[in-house]
Amino acid sequence: MDFRGKKYERGSNWSDPEVVELLQLWADESVQMELESCLRNQHVFNRIAEVLREKGIHRTGDQCREKIKKMKLEYRRIKDNSKAPRGGRTWKFYEVMDRVLTSRPALAYSSLSGSMMAQQVLQGGMVESYHHQFGSSALPFGHSQHPELMEIKCEEVNSDEHCLTPEPPPSMSYQQGSPEEHEMERAFLERAQNDSPISRVEIPIETSVSPSGFSEPNMANSSRIQNVVPRPGFSALHRLRKKRKGQRMKDPLDDLLLKTLTSQRAMEERFLQMEERRFQRDLDVEERRMQLEQRRFELEREHEFRMFNVFAQMLSILKQSHSGGSSSVAMPRGLDFSQALSKIVGMGGGGGDLQEMRARPLTEKKVDMHGFCNPSDFQRSPYLSARGNIANIFRGSTEEGYKAYHADKYDEDKNPNGIINFGTSENKLCFDLMSKRLTQADMNLMEPPLLQYPDWKGHMFLREEVARFLTYYCKAPAPLKAENVIVLNGCGSLFSALATVLCDPGEAVLIATPFYGGITQSVFLYGNVKLVYAYLDSKITGTSTRPFQLTVEKLEKALQDARAEGVTVRALILLNPQNPLGDIYSLSELRDYLEFAKRHELHVIVDEIYMLSVFDESATFHSVLGMDRLPDPQRTHVMWGISKDFAVSGIRFGTLYTENQDVANAVASLCYFHGVCGPVQHKVAQLLRDRDWINQVYLRANHARLKAAHTYVTDELKTLGVPFLNRNAGFFVWIDFRKYLRTGTFEEEMLLWRRFLDNKVLLSCGKAFECSEPGWFRIIFADKTHRLQLGMQRIRKVLEEREQEILAEEKEQPCQSDQDGKADSTDEVIFVSRHQEPTCASSSNLGDLIGLLQQQMRSSDWLQKNTAEQFAQEKPEIYDVFSKLVGKQ
Repeated sequence: MDFRGKKYERGSNWSDPEVVELLQLWADESVQMELESCLRNQHVFNRIAEVLREKGIHRTGDQCREKIKKMKLEYRRIKDNSKAPRGGRTWKFYEVMDRVLTSRPALAYSSLSGSMMAQQVLQGGMVESYHHQFGSSALPFGHSQHPELMEIKCEEVNSDEHCLTPEPPPSMSYQQGSPEEHEMERAFLERAQNDSPISRVEIPIETSVSPSGFSEPNMANSSRIQNVVPRPGFSALHRLRKKRKGQRMKDPLDDLLLKTLTSQRAMEERFLQMEERRFQRDLDVEERRMQLEQRRFELEREHEFRMFNVFAQMLSILKQSHSGGSSSVAMPRGLDFSQALSKIVGMGGGGGDLQEMRARPLTEKKVDMHGFCNPSDFQRSPYLSARGNIANIFRGSTEEGYKAYHADKYDEDKNPNGIINFGTSENKLCFDLMSKRLTQADMNLMEPPLLQYPDWKGHMFLREEVARFLTYYCKAPAPLKAENVIVLNGCGSLFSALATVLCDPGEAVLIATPFYGGITQSVFLYGNVKLVYAYLDSKITGTSTRPFQLTVEKLEKALQDARAEGVTVRALILLNPQNPLGDIYSLSELRDYLEFAKRHELHVIVDEIYMLSVFDESATFHSVLGMDRLPDPQRTHVMWGISKDFAVSGIRFGTLYTENQDVANAVASLCYFHGVCGPVQHKVAQLLRDRDWINQVYLRANHARLKAAHTYVTDELKTLGVPFLNRNAGFFVWIDFRKYLRTGTFEEEMLLWRRFLDNKVLLSCGKAFECSEPGWFRIIFADKTHRLQLGMQRIRKVLEEREQEILAEEKEQPCQSDQDGKADSTDEVIFVSRHQEPTCASSSNLGDLIGLLQQQMRSSDWLQKNTAEQFAQEKPEIYDVFSKLVGKQ
């Protein structure tokens, strides 16, 4: 519909000036030819409407086509009945329509004394010479026209039909061979024979003028010329004019000059483009060099701190052994060596890597979780509050690999040696399908309600569509209600909002490990809510039938331990399908977890963001919303979003379904900070509404591509002999790299992670998911084949080098036992390999540190570059402290 309102809707009245302008465009011969040559002509009328809009007449293509159709019907009615229309007066547009529709020479109308004056312009007739002063550039379809010949003056006539009963124009006849015309032609012929200057004046004899004012050259074999009787002397003049015109157009020098100038211009443009590319390439090379230099400097600094850390731990162990104490590492909990050293010299401590900071024996983990992030343990910035300092530490440590990836991102053309990202859980297999669907016409809408503040829970049209979508795909026994749906910008925001409204500061939420580490940030940074961990392991004991199986007994134990330490637990978080394990909980398991939460009056937050990413038919997903009866519906809250299932992680959209209106209203109050913009809400609603495309096109292609990529990665792991969990949901594989850890510590796990990163492949180590066993890694396989191939080659290279190093170390250290520590094997764990663990109890801690120090020394030339004398000169205060510690031994 035109934006100007109902006045311009289909079928509205046309004024005479508007009809005249429409006829001028429609009657043009090129327009008529195009209309006759195609079955679908809507595009022609759309172009006519565009020209009318440029003249100030706001009409659509449909309205133009409808008006011409009515005028054709009126013309045929008059012609078939051979009578005048109602009102007894001749239709003013009859002659124009008759000329166009019968392929006769058109009529041009001009104003003469307030009445209609028809000027018949015959093919081959003479038109005044000033007609050629108007170029074709001013016409919409590339033809020349005269302004006076385009003017049609109409009078209002009282009739039953508007614009269909005008005053008849005075009839006008043309008599061939009249004395005046013969005199004019003889004069032109005489001038042509004498070759006088006047004979060279261009006379538009070959021009035809339509009622619209369009003119074009008249071909000698056209049907219109055949309808005109030739006049005396015309052919001689016509041949003379045509001959001279042909001579002017066939000058070869003009063509040669045009080609030369065109070639020169093309060469100049090509040269400028090459210069721009060269300049940009130089800038890229310089920027890349600066990035590599900065990265090298950062790696050297990190290596220095790691080596100091190892030295300090060795000295601490030696000191305790000398005094008869235990052999455990006597380092302050939550601090690495750089922080401890800074405290010794009174420098305030430095913020170390969070992964290393939390790497402690399993016996200390509970204390770590409940005393998490004490502001006194970290370096304070004078510009930040205590919470600001904690947020700064979170951001500075957990995103190290992600920052390195964005600074050196792989590109097969621009940066083939960049980092390949197998650490961020994104589906990169369906960008083609989603980009095509999200750019279709129904997705593009800009209405005032979409550009205004919405209901903070989300626009009602979107919430209704989400309710229908979840009802269908979650197999809900009854239709879900739109008033229970809340929309936020991502599931991370939902975790933050729920933690804030369900828990007070200092209280906790129960979750099983390993789990997606981003939840820690979401829950802790906003609401100061902690996490209580129910640790899962790979061993199959007791009621566990598969590795890392979550049981009610483990949840009970974690809850009781937290309460014994005075921690109040308010909620339980369930991930289904589970990230990073890929587990899909059965209906019986879900019911057991919900019953456990009901017994202890815990809220249950169920994250089902990978709901539609189960890519194997042998696995069946069961949603909490699909259960016949929820044990505690007022404390059950389900989350889902489009970032994973629809491969659009850049579109921040998450939705919460809860029947508890108190929770819904409290979360909605925080939607002010986490709202979704109106146009995105419209696009998401259109996407979720297109059920046929989702089922028949997207899900079929997405599941097939995920399955193919998963098969490729798991086949590579089988070739390498690396164990992994065989699951059929999500974008990830949980891999066991424990046999590549010589000492089996989280410090060594971090070294292996950094080694992968140094070889330009980003993975996620188990500590990032709070895994209780060092050596487990998560790899993302939802990527294109060429990146998977190159990434697996780089992983293979690191593992082969590491295997050779371990073999060499075993020959040097005979105290290591050949007994194999085996992870339990089931049908779900493929190729569970053997990895060795140290068994010499007397040297377990110190030997591990010595082995780690040897690895550091072999992997760097730092000791050659940094001698003790040089270190004493550069950092005398640290050297003095270090000397005192050595002297006390």
